[in-house]
Amino acid sequence: MTTPIHLLMLAVIQDQDTDTATRALEPLGAQVVYLASAGGFLGRRNATLLIGLPEGREEEALKVLRESCRQRVEYLTMPLEGSPLPMPAPVPVTVGGATVFALPVERFEEV
Repeated sequence: MTTPIHLLMLAVIQDQDTDTATRALEPLGAQVVYLASAGGFLGRRNATLLIGLPEGREEEALKVLRESCRQRVEYLTMPLEGSPLPMPAPVPVTVGGATVFALPVERFEEV
């Protein structure tokens, strides 16, 4: 029997952080579902994690995501959409980290 889920976190992270984040969430008793997704601004591969948490584990899960989903600087060399000219020099862009939404779970049942 699994632990009841009291909170559902949706975390959008970079694809390369998926394994680290899911392994780090296991000791919390979190149930994790992975969905492939794509980012908006740069169109990079992302992962959306659906994280089911038992009661009282929200702060620990946020700490794990902060530690395992790091921000990186990438250099943009292609022109921005709608721009008629290419970039004169590579432009640094900060990517990564995690975007997290937390939703209370009113009902949890396994059928």
